[in-house]
Amino acid sequence: MRQHKMFAEFIGTALLVFCAVGVATASFGFGITGGSATAGVIATALAFGLVMLVLAYALGPISGCHINPAVTLGFLVARRIDVREAIDYWAAQIAGGIVGALVLWGIASSADGYSRSGTGLGADGFGGQSMVGLNAAGAIGVEIILTALFVFVVLSATRNDAAPQVAGVAIGLALAAVHLMGVPLTGTSVNPARSIGPALIVAGPALSQLWVFLIAPMIGGALAAAVHEYLFRSPGADRVERVDVGEGSPASATSPQTSTLGRATHPTTRFGRTPPAT
Repeated sequence: MRQHKMFAEFIGTALLVFCAVGVATASFGFGITGGSATAGVIATALAFGLVMLVLAYALGPISGCHINPAVTLGFLVARRIDVREAIDYWAAQIAGGIVGALVLWGIASSADGYSRSGTGLGADGFGGQSMVGLNAAGAIGVEIILTALFVFVVLSATRNDAAPQVAGVAIGLALAAVHLMGVPLTGTSVNPARSIGPALIVAGPALSQLWVFLIAPMIGGALAAAVHEYLFRSPGADRVERVDVGEGSPASATSPQTSTLGRATHPTTRFGRTPPAT
């Protein structure tokens, strides 16, 4: 089970980077939106949101579909996973992000006129790399706030009293929303694993500025978890477990159930709430 969860996080992060960063590269690097910045922002935001939505339902029953180190940190702070599992997830997510970026680069570089310095690979950045010239302090602030918003939505959507059938929709829309705000400012990371691969490949300013997109999203994820726990956790309350996506109500804690997705799952399995390691 541990290997299955790590592979799900690896392949999910790789697909998120390949598909969504691929749209960003096509929109802003190759200019397929005809030079319209607005069209590029909307296309990129929708790509990240829709890929996240689809993967949440596809991989949620296996690993919880974090595919983001900041989300994993949020669940760690909220005590929904332990440290060992968080480390496993971080390793799988970072590896997946790098592999996804490498595959995307391999395909993009076969196109006429592609160059790492010119076309790029949808890397995040500030200063001269920002559409609006946002400085480092502004980039840090934006990434902390947007990541905190996204992780807070993930934590709230996966609570025991939330509707599990629509959790993936809420999470996907939240990711699309933060990209609508963030793409013109920093390119939008809110996910260190999304930023590492493109920065390593294109190097230059993207690599030298990578520290912002490693540190700020993690701060945002931890902040979101702290606020969520303050708002929702009653003093002395027992930890609440979750059921799998697709189940209409929490299952008995004594026996596994079959979700409406048609697969047998542990009663605590769902987005962010992963089954116990075996």
